[in-house]
Amino acid sequence: MTGFETAEMDRRITFHDDIQTMEADFSGFHFDNAETVNRFYDRLEERIAQTGEELWFFLVNLYGTRIDPEAWLAYSRRGKALNLTHSMGSVRFDPSEETRAQIERAANTEAFDPNLFATREDALARIAQLPTKRRKRIQHDPNYTAAEFARRLGFDGEAGIMEVDFSHFVFHHSRDVNDFYDYVEERIRETGRKWYFLVNLNGCEILPAAWVQYARRGKRLNQAASLGSVRYAAGSETEADIRMRAESQGFRPNIRNTRQEALDRISEMKAEAQHA
Repeated sequence: MTGFETAEMDRRITFHDDIQTMEADFSGFHFDNAETVNRFYDRLEERIAQTGEELWFFLVNLYGTRIDPEAWLAYSRRGKALNLTHSMGSVRFDPSEETRAQIERAANTEAFDPNLFATREDALARIAQLPTKRRKRIQHDPNYTAAEFARRLGFDGEAGIMEVDFSHFVFHHSRDVNDFYDYVEERIRETGRKWYFLVNLNGCEILPAAWVQYARRGKRLNQAASLGSVRYAAGSETEADIRMRAESQGFRPNIRNTRQEALDRISEMKAEAQHA
């Protein structure tokens, strides 16, 4: 299903403002691999951002949905991140027996309520019982200071490299992401130029509630100010998420094991740019 278009995804995404619900129609859809999952979830994130509202109830039609084994990990990861960031409650309906079994196994393993119903009407009735959180705007307290960010950011003007040290840093939620990236963007603007990005991800944790905003801000920063980005020493969980998003968003993850390997890759990128 990797050839499906944005129009096909948009046809399957509907916002019901009166009941504060985003409806995702996965009926008859085949998630055949991680790229398909990531492309669809990228579009879900984009459409939610376009509404200007962060929080929605999720109504998901799973009638006849197929999720192949090689797509399941990405489906689980991306769904969890989207729910933690934007969902006031998720309700699913009309799942096939195979999909129902998959979701129930995942629910038992990951400790979430699958909220499975036989009909759309029953699912909507369940949503009507859930409390809205929109009147209670989520205000995350800052976890870090500008001094913490300053010691983690450096510029080598001669080499043209901006180095960001995310080692052993925890992005708990969108506030952490925005605070750090606001600081980075401001410092880059002061330089008035673009840079190669060298990113230390040793022991970095990007929690599910932070992933959507981390991906959005990182993409924006790379498009605006990066000549090329190389990451190194990513932990297994972080590396897996970066590689998943790279598949659908058309960028090379450029993940290396050591700082020296990352610097070598930047040297290669400079040489490639000179011969382009």
